[in-house]
Amino acid sequence: MSDTIEFGVSTWLWQSPFTTESISLFPKIKSLGYDLVEIPIEAPERIDSAIVKKALADNGLKATVCGVFGPTKDLTSDDVSLHENCFRYVEQCFELCNAFEVDFLAGPMYSAVGKARMVPDEQRKAEWDLAVTNLRKVCALADKFGQSIALEPLNRFESDLVNTAEDVMRLVKDIGHANAKVLLDGFHMTIEEQNIREAINTVGDKLIHVQVSENHRGIPGTGLTPWNDFKLGLEDIGYKGAMVIESFTPEIKELAGAVCIWKHLAENQDEFASEGIQFLKKTFGA
Repeated sequence: MSDTIEFGVSTWLWQSPFTTESISLFPKIKSLGYDLVEIPIEAPERIDSAIVKKALADNGLKATVCGVFGPTKDLTSDDVSLHENCFRYVEQCFELCNAFEVDFLAGPMYSAVGKARMVPDEQRKAEWDLAVTNLRKVCALADKFGQSIALEPLNRFESDLVNTAEDVMRLVKDIGHANAKVLLDGFHMTIEEQNIREAINTVGDKLIHVQVSENHRGIPGTGLTPWNDFKLGLEDIGYKGAMVIESFTPEIKELAGAVCIWKHLAENQDEFASEGIQFLKKTFGA
C-alpha cells in the first residue's frame, strides 16, 4: 500500500466489457490525474495480460482488479457446477492480478449479484454456510497466487446475504482465513449503513479497498453522501489503500440495465471522471 490514498477510476465508467483494446482509455485516465485504473474482469479470455501490463507501465498507471459475479458464478447455489465455474473464473482473475502486480481481487464473490429474495431463515443459513465453505476454498486458491480477496457488501436490492460492514465482518470471521479482507463501496453504504464513520471503524484494518460514487451513482460531491464522515472514518483506521470511482456508462444498455442507470449522470463520462477526481482530491487531502 502507498503512504497516501491513491485515486483510481473503473473502466466501467466508459466501457463494458474490458478487453485488450480498452487500453485506449489509459492515456485519458492518466491525463485526468488518476494514479490507477480499476479493471473489471467480465471476459478473461478477451484480455491479453502482457499487452495490458505494458500499457499500464507506458502510462504510469497502477491497477486494481474486481471480479464480476453473475448467476453462472454463484457460490451459494445448490448447483455445484456453478461453484466450480466460479473457482475457475477466480483462478483466471488471480492470474491477471499477478500479471498486473495487484495483490488482491475485489468484489461480492460470496453470491451472485442480484440474488435478493425473501427466503426462510433455514435457507439463508444454508446459503451462508455454503458461502463460508466455498470462500475458504477461494482463500486457499488465493494463497497459491500470493493474493487476498476483498469482499464487498452490496445494498439490499442487489444481495440478500451481505449488506453492511457488520455483515461482511461476520463473514470474514466465519471464513477464518488471513487473506479474507474487505472492500467498502460508498454507494452501497449510503443505502445500508446508519453511520458511515462507524461502519469504516467496524471493518478497521480488514479494509484494503474503497470504491465511491454518489448516493445516486453520480459524480462524488453532487449528492447526499456524508463525505466528512467518510474522511474521518478512513483517518480513524489509518487507511492507505486506493479510492476508486465506480459508476457506469448509460451507453452500454446491458450494463446500465443491470445497475438501474436510466439516465445520464453527467454531461459526458469524461466530465464525470474529471469532476469526480477533483472533488476526491480536495476532500481527502491529496
